[in-house]
Amino acid sequence: MSTTYKRQNPAFYALIAALIMMSLGPIILMLSTSLQLNVDIMSDSSSFFFMPTMKNYETVLCNVLWYTPEHVDYCNPSFARSLGNSLIVALVSTVITLIVGCMAAYALVRFRFMGRGTISMSTLMMRMVPPAVLLVPVFGIWTFQYGLDGTFTGIVLVYVAMNLPFVIWILQSFIIQVPIQLEEAAKMDGASPLQVFFLVVLPVIKPGLAAAAIFTFRIAWNEFLLANALLDRNTRTVPVTIVNSLTEHDIDWGVIMATGMLLAVPPIIFTFLASKQIITGMTAGAVKG
Repeated sequence: MSTTYKRQNPAFYALIAALIMMSLGPIILMLSTSLQLNVDIMSDSSSFFFMPTMKNYETVLCNVLWYTPEHVDYCNPSFARSLGNSLIVALVSTVITLIVGCMAAYALVRFRFMGRGTISMSTLMMRMVPPAVLLVPVFGIWTFQYGLDGTFTGIVLVYVAMNLPFVIWILQSFIIQVPIQLEEAAKMDGASPLQVFFLVVLPVIKPGLAAAAIFTFRIAWNEFLLANALLDRNTRTVPVTIVNSLTEHDIDWGVIMATGMLLAVPPIIFTFLASKQIITGMTAGAVKG
């Protein structure tokens, strides 16, 4: 029996190619720029044919490399330090948000108390508040009342409060799908409420935790507005460091593009690892018909 395939319109393939170029074009341009010297970047005859160099990456990571770069004129530790700061802030805020968020979502789903529906709806409405609205009051409170400006604690608390409503909202939909019979069976076997939560509920909602982790990590990793206002020279994250390196008289595009490429690596790795949990959860209940 022959199978007839419908030929796609050539415009469909042209649209796909255009979308691919729009997605990969900036990344390819950033990568190629990070492998060029400033002389080649600013040259009028610049093209895709150039002698690649790792000088820009050595400049960014000069103070953490196991060898002494020979072609680096001046070692500025701010870029490598900001990468470590971003990693600390993003990971800590993600872990705290997931711990608090999954417990709050479980309480809203399983426990009956006055105002439960109002609290559940309020968490989602809080997520609709733009971060720019919180900039001035948070800066004033953190600086003049609690002295948390320029500290990791201050920015982590802000990111947790900013991402917690969405995490609670998304995890509620996953916890509702957990059969209550599983928890009742665990209680009959002598499990405590904490054991039921950590050993029964959490393993079942791994896809939800992975999705919430990806969302929280990417927001904390890329956020600029609040970080620029609350962090100082020693605690700046990568987006703030990149913007502050742009001056009126000197812009080192090669170093900036190299920093941008390094900035993209941790979210890609984190998303890849977390997405495996999402795919596993989606296919766990699949049956062959």
